[in-house]
Amino acid sequence: MGYLLSLGVIKSIEEIQKIAIRKGNICHVSLKPTVNLPTSGGKQRNGTQEACPKIVSKLAVKAEIIQKSVENLNRIAEIFIKTGGAHAAAIYNHEGALLAFSEDVSRHYAVDKAIGEGALKKTDFSECFLALSGRLTGDIALKAATVGIPILASLAAATTSGIAMAKKTRLTLVGFVRGKNMNIYSFPERILS
Repeated sequence: MGYLLSLGVIKSIEEIQKIAIRKGNICHVSLKPTVNLPTSGGKQRNGTQEACPKIVSKLAVKAEIIQKSVENLNRIAEIFIKTGGAHAAAIYNHEGALLAFSEDVSRHYAVDKAIGEGALKKTDFSECFLALSGRLTGDIALKAATVGIPILASLAAATTSGIAMAKKTRLTLVGFVRGKNMNIYSFPERILS
């Protein structure tokens, strides 16, 4: 579900009619007949299309909450603690309460899974922020923007494509969140001192 939401194939989980796991771990998703598929047909997007999402949110979060939430990823990431080979993604509310969490070898899938969990819990993404352990790339920023998450923060660096996508979609992008330090690359007004 998170994958379909973050690609913009569906707007909400209510558009899904049925999910079936088939032999060979193939997931078959049936959408309701009223759903109009986007022109990309669900193929990976790179953000170069003209109709990039624009985030509209009045969310503002204290820097200290962002710092503690990103730091918390290291404590709750059990697969990473055991193996050192997984990424973590978490969705928090403006007070730093954990709403959804996921780990995966791929940072993209970790984000998709956290978005899916948040959607199942009927989370209002415009009132949340996403914390991540991996690099802030253009495609990760686009995933967050597509579901309306206004703030994306990570322990790691932002890439040039991540910064460009954040500016294009009105996403607040925060990298190198370590201790009391962070780099805010776009829309700093959402981070309160």
